[in-house]
Amino acid sequence: MSVSNKGFLGSTALSAVLAFGIGLAPMSLQAQDYRFTNVRVEGNQRIQSSTIVAYTGLGRGETVSAGALNDAYRGVFDSGLFEAVELVPRGNTLVIKVVEYPTISRINFEGNKRLKDDALSEVIESSPRRVFSADQAERDAGAIADLYRAQGRLASRVTPRIIRRNDNRVDLVFEISEGDTVEVERVSLVGNRAFSDRRLRRVLETKQATFLRALINRDTLIEDRIQFDRQVLTDFYRSRGYVDFQVNSVNAEVTKERDAAFLVVDVTEGQKFEFGDITVTSEFANADPDVYRSQLRLKRGVTYSPLVIENAIETLEQLAVRQGIDFLRVEPRVTRNDRDLTLDVEFAMVRGPRIFVERIDIEGNTTTLDRVIRRQFKIVEGDPLNQREIRNSAERIRALGFFAQSEVDVRQGSTPNDVIVDVDVEEQPTGSFTLGGSYSVDDGIGVAIGISENNFLGRGQQLSFNISTAQDTEEYKLRFVEPKLLGRDLQFAIDLGLSETESSYSEYDTSSVIFRPSITFDASDTTSLQLRYALDLDEMKSRGLDSNGNDRAGPVLRADIAEGKRTTSSIGATFTYDSRRTGLNPTAGFLIESGLDYAGLGGDNEYIRATSKIVAQKLVFNEEITLRATVETGYLGWLGDNKSRTIDRFLLSSDTLRGFEPGGIGPRDMSGSYDDALGGNLYAVARFDAEFPLGLPEELGIRGGLFYDVGNLWGLDDSNAAAGSNVVGRGGSFRHVVGFSLLWTTGLGPLRFNFSKALSKEEFDKERNFDLTIQARF
Repeated sequence: MSVSNKGFLGSTALSAVLAFGIGLAPMSLQAQDYRFTNVRVEGNQRIQSSTIVAYTGLGRGETVSAGALNDAYRGVFDSGLFEAVELVPRGNTLVIKVVEYPTISRINFEGNKRLKDDALSEVIESSPRRVFSADQAERDAGAIADLYRAQGRLASRVTPRIIRRNDNRVDLVFEISEGDTVEVERVSLVGNRAFSDRRLRRVLETKQATFLRALINRDTLIEDRIQFDRQVLTDFYRSRGYVDFQVNSVNAEVTKERDAAFLVVDVTEGQKFEFGDITVTSEFANADPDVYRSQLRLKRGVTYSPLVIENAIETLEQLAVRQGIDFLRVEPRVTRNDRDLTLDVEFAMVRGPRIFVERIDIEGNTTTLDRVIRRQFKIVEGDPLNQREIRNSAERIRALGFFAQSEVDVRQGSTPNDVIVDVDVEEQPTGSFTLGGSYSVDDGIGVAIGISENNFLGRGQQLSFNISTAQDTEEYKLRFVEPKLLGRDLQFAIDLGLSETESSYSEYDTSSVIFRPSITFDASDTTSLQLRYALDLDEMKSRGLDSNGNDRAGPVLRADIAEGKRTTSSIGATFTYDSRRTGLNPTAGFLIESGLDYAGLGGDNEYIRATSKIVAQKLVFNEEITLRATVETGYLGWLGDNKSRTIDRFLLSSDTLRGFEPGGIGPRDMSGSYDDALGGNLYAVARFDAEFPLGLPEELGIRGGLFYDVGNLWGLDDSNAAAGSNVVGRGGSFRHVVGFSLLWTTGLGPLRFNFSKALSKEEFDKERNFDLTIQARF
């Protein structure tokens, strides 16, 4: 499409026409009055003459002064429909000469590659079949340029052009020069003492540009991201006791080429404060301060954090609701002690205003049912108003992920003592289709396909179907989750699965079909309990004969395979304690998981299986180094009349005990030339990790780690291990492994490269000195 070099009349040209029109009328009219009995309009094509005459505000036969005629001119011109207007008195006739703005025939965008036409069309107001406006076209060009600048393309330029067509029509063309993105070459911090630049840059969303910029995608200078980083940095410091922290300024110096920027963040840290005396006072006779104080886990010496204060207030107000005390509000009154750097906090339980929630109005949800949004509120119509609970409800609605935007406001109700809660949301897509690849040392290269919907039928339910195919494994999984069963804080989930494995680390194949419903609920702020049922149908399969005509499996595995298909019907529970859920200590965390399953409610197998895991993590040396300790144990007590099989027992993977192949330790059948891992009834593993920076640019996302693992897998009671078979490792021994890790955070996920050496092992163990895994998050 060719574009005319002739531009349209801009605001300067229009001003000149306006000045000409205003100056012309007084010259011809001077100061005399006129009376017009006839008005004639010339030059109009689309606009009716009567409409133009109405814009003048003049009536026929009225006496018109020069000033009134000038006002008539302004009335016609200010309608925005005409490029030029001229009022010419000719005796008793007023001639109105107009030049109409052309009509937009179509709108085109040229030069845009990064942003599609549809995205650009959403930010402009000009549209086909509407009157062309030079001023509006300029504003639209500015809106397009702002859209590019929001993506870090500060050098972008947008020029509106028109192409004249017949019938007073034009094509509006926006010529776009996108320019390059402005990459952040360096992020420097000034004024920080407690934390290094390296530690704080890990907090910021804005990253420095490196040769891996294609994977980072966060090294572009974007104003909104910088504003977000200011808040993130403030939250980071204040959650660690720096109550006076503030970001003084964020300066971005752009190079002459406008393709790079240097970001300087100036901060004032202040002093670190801890909690001093914690007291509770009450204006309510039936609210005992001592009882309420006992519900708080706060104590003197804990690092001060606004989040801890919020959690404490919520705890006290929820206790008041349970005791039937309405309109109780908790006001934190903080006393600053600069001498010992402590903050005394008095939680004053005071009477709030007697205001009730009249109703909750929800708008904007076209797919999501009202009840999905309403259940995010812990208050209903008729309850006393709690502003903190309203804010928490708004956060829960945003956390659903169903809406692009959500606003929760409170306005006056039908009486001064009533309020209406308005919820305004904007829906966004909640389904996804994923196609990806995977690699692991254990399973090889694989393909993963997934379809998921997080708001199934607008009910807030999750439905997903995943297919994973690797070199030795195929899995098909269907999962359904109801987060609020019967409108209560009960999460109901059901898993259906089918898997086929052909592991290169064993001489048998497996097939499995699972049906596993479960219910999970929170027992407290830090604890949760899951109750579940499982119905499994599994089988061990022979891999046939080797090249010499011998069975690939040893005598014990052959006996396991001969058992055929087995059904397991079990019930179980898992208790979880997670200290991170309260946010009391952002530099440390503690996790306990303990599970117990009983199989024997029908089916072929009967056993008790118990597992437990304890994880403790601490950030030290100004949060530069992460220390982590993990302890895992497992017990299998076989109760049935039949024998346990290898797939019923514990087999340790390289994720559980590093330095060995899957099934690399524990009892083994070494009859003749066979060497088969049999698993064990008991295991105990302890892992100790230290992760630290390597001095490389943090934008690379590469850190180092040292680890020490110790573990054992033993016990082979009630198995098919006949007396004549040569089974070793029944009693077991503790293996000791040390190693070094490279942890790399990439756009493909957090990768962990482990290089290990077993210090103590059995001669029949299968060692592995290198391993590549996805880094687990604590």
